[in-house]
Amino acid sequence: MVKLVVGVDVSKKQLDVGFWEQGDGSFLGTYDNNTKGFKALARDVTAKADELDCNQIHLIIEPTGGYEHRLACFGYDKGWQVSLPNPRQLRKWAEGMGYRAKTDRQDAIMLAQYGYLAHKLALWRPSPEKIAELQALIDRRVDLKDMIQKEENRRDAFRARNRYQGGIKASLDQTIARLEQSLEEINAAIQEHIDQDPDLKEQIKLLRGVPGVGQKSAPMLLAFFHRFYCLTEGKGSSKAITAYVGLDPQPCESGRTVRGRSSISKQGNSVIRAQLYMCAVGGTGAKHTPLTCFYQRLVAAGKKKILAMVASARKVLVWAWAVFKSQQPFDTKKAYARSN
Repeated sequence: MVKLVVGVDVSKKQLDVGFWEQGDGSFLGTYDNNTKGFKALARDVTAKADELDCNQIHLIIEPTGGYEHRLACFGYDKGWQVSLPNPRQLRKWAEGMGYRAKTDRQDAIMLAQYGYLAHKLALWRPSPEKIAELQALIDRRVDLKDMIQKEENRRDAFRARNRYQGGIKASLDQTIARLEQSLEEINAAIQEHIDQDPDLKEQIKLLRGVPGVGQKSAPMLLAFFHRFYCLTEGKGSSKAITAYVGLDPQPCESGRTVRGRSSISKQGNSVIRAQLYMCAVGGTGAKHTPLTCFYQRLVAAGKKKILAMVASARKVLVWAWAVFKSQQPFDTKKAYARSN
């Protein structure tokens, strides 16, 4: 099968498109990021594939804050292969390949080259509609919490300067109150969406049996697991999902003498990673759970508390993923045996 690899640099309003074929890249054109632009892109890409005698088209799209989603769905519906590579890994690869200048056109060609040379680039496919809706609600909740935090930080800054009064006080108080009300409404909408679907409700119940996973974190993890399951066609291992989240260990060693401080890669979804850390904080504070036992054993062995907490976050992820894949309740006895 001869494949035409197409790289797409996405912005809010336009798509810059390049392709890579037989060791050489070229710029194809700029298109509007809307249905009309997608159709024009499909026409030109199909014509180029016919010209080069390619019988498969593979879109390589760099994730850009959600602006890429409509194009990804369009390409998938056309029967094309679609990949959304990790932006951080992509940038490191580009630096290693000697890319210095950064323009939309060059990025499009670079994406195509990356897709052409990569041997195991994961293929994207859309989540089921009920999961997509759940993810949209969760994304909105994350946005609202972020906006509330920013407004509260501004309020604290005005207080520190003794300027939290009059019109400033009224504006901040009203904005924070409106945002908090919106957050309550989104939380209610998330719960309603789950309650209306017996399968989602049962999956949430199973996840909440994992130490550290609570009412707020379970829906977020469920939506994330469904996306990863689609991405890996159900074959993702615990190591694979740990690396995808960015909780995989990253040792710093070279030769016999260089021993830097180990860390985690932080190459995945920072929101999920932060949520798992909070799961670990809450879970290790409980009494008589496998997670508490695991955390305390690491601390007793001389590990720093923050490292033990990160390891506990990784443990929550692995346990929750196993429960999601098996659709079986969390096995407390087995977890205790492996935590000692």
